[in-house]
Amino acid sequence: MKLKTKLTLGVGLLFLLIVLMSVIGSVYINKLKSDTEKILTANYNSLEFSKNMLLALDKISTDSAIAVNDFQKNNKLQEKNLTEFGEKEATQSLNLHFNSYLKQPSLEKEKLIREDLAKIMSLNMKGIERKSDIAIITAENATFWIVSLGTVCFLIAFILLFNLPQTIAEPINQLTFGIRQIAAKNYNERVHFKGSEEFNSLADSFNTMAEKLQEYESSSLSKQLMDKKRIETLVNNMHDAVIGLDENHFIYMINDEALKITNLHKEEIIGKTAHEVAINNDLLRELLKNIDHPVKEPIKIVRDNKENYFEQDIIPINIVKTGEKETKYIGKVILLRNITPFKELDFAKTNFIATISHELKTPISAIKMGVQLLGNQKFGALNEQQQELLKSINDDGQRLLNITGELLNLSQVETGNIRLTVEKCSPKEVVQAAVKNVEKLAEQKNVLINTEYLAGDHDFVTADFDKTVWVMNNFLTNAVKHSFQDENIEIKVEKVDSMIQFSITDTGSGIDEKYHRQIFDRYFQVPGEHQNGTGLGLAISKNFIEKQNGEIGVKSTPNQGSTFYFRLPVV
Repeated sequence: MKLKTKLTLGVGLLFLLIVLMSVIGSVYINKLKSDTEKILTANYNSLEFSKNMLLALDKISTDSAIAVNDFQKNNKLQEKNLTEFGEKEATQSLNLHFNSYLKQPSLEKEKLIREDLAKIMSLNMKGIERKSDIAIITAENATFWIVSLGTVCFLIAFILLFNLPQTIAEPINQLTFGIRQIAAKNYNERVHFKGSEEFNSLADSFNTMAEKLQEYESSSLSKQLMDKKRIETLVNNMHDAVIGLDENHFIYMINDEALKITNLHKEEIIGKTAHEVAINNDLLRELLKNIDHPVKEPIKIVRDNKENYFEQDIIPINIVKTGEKETKYIGKVILLRNITPFKELDFAKTNFIATISHELKTPISAIKMGVQLLGNQKFGALNEQQQELLKSINDDGQRLLNITGELLNLSQVETGNIRLTVEKCSPKEVVQAAVKNVEKLAEQKNVLINTEYLAGDHDFVTADFDKTVWVMNNFLTNAVKHSFQDENIEIKVEKVDSMIQFSITDTGSGIDEKYHRQIFDRYFQVPGEHQNGTGLGLAISKNFIEKQNGEIGVKSTPNQGSTFYFRLPVV
């Protein structure tokens, strides 16, 4: 708990108790005053009136008119001061006896009057005693509360008196000792306070100062320069280009590789802002354009009449200063990884695949033709086992032909040699052509393909008809393969904003959401799926659609089927 909070609570509570004690004292004093006033105004006055009436009664025999007047005057005052139970009846009885006495005086009637006055005086004396007891109880309650609150105030003041000075003085003494140790260059000294948060914060600040002083003391300028030189040499000998920017985009570091590919000189750019240098440097301008969102595609840079490929990466630099806990941003590093050797190997692989695929396509086609000729039985009848063998050879040949076709398409995609004939196409014709290609495959599993056209008849797309049919055919083939026997496949064509969406929905086992991003990667197949495909179809489809300025995606939930879709721009 903070020291300020402790002081506020202690002194505040003491203040509240003193105020409460003052209020209670005032309340009880006013109550005592009220009780005293009631005795004086009610009972004492009635006793005074009764005494005056007794004196007047004694004088009636000698001074009749004046005594009767005094008696009646005090009697009227008494009638207005009836405060005790039974006093009204006694006063009324007094009036009756006195009026009777005035008509015919007698000792017997005088005695009755004196008895009435004695009763009135007795009632008021008892009232005085009762109200006096109430006043005594009030005084005792006032004494109890004032003494109790006073005791609590004393205890709180006593606790503050003995604890507060020690609570403040001890940390100050420790801090004073620590400062003296630091002044004596004993930077290992640390202070640790227990209790309030203010002193804990003070201790943390002191320890941070001591830690920084210790760091500065243990380092030397020559050592720092040597470390700096070592790091600069290491960075300059890297095959990757490195450009360091501070938090304000000033260039504070650039290695030899970066200078080579940017055709810059170190002394011309160090200390300048990257944007200032980028005005006359196309490469740096391109790097800064993508500094917040680095491009995934490799950057091609021609150097020494040779194409070099670099992968851009932006690394933010965050540090925690000595003795501090919060991370502070101090700049970023632009890193260009040289992937030219890998790119060359990738090109070689792609060319090899293209060459092999092309060379395999001709003999596979010849094998399929030979199998078809044998199937026509022009060279003799075939028994059942031979027919099954031919069917197996034909299916494997078709599968090899499909694979070589996909590999050829992939090689075209990777080398950038893909040729698109983009023209105005009818979505309905695209769907019809694709459905016709998979009719036989669907019939084998008794799968029904339903088509729903929600787009207008006059809505056309800009696309390569053959490539788009290929993508639709790939989606439908996968849907048939993953659908259960006697199920339906739904094709929906609809307009979404300024695009036409083609979607194919099956009732298969579905795909877990964690695989949705990878499903369009080359050679990727969902774990647990027992398929004979190459994992290239969806990757090629993605490339075909994106090359036509379209979009492609999937929506799927395990055990609830899948929906693959692509969108193409409306004419």
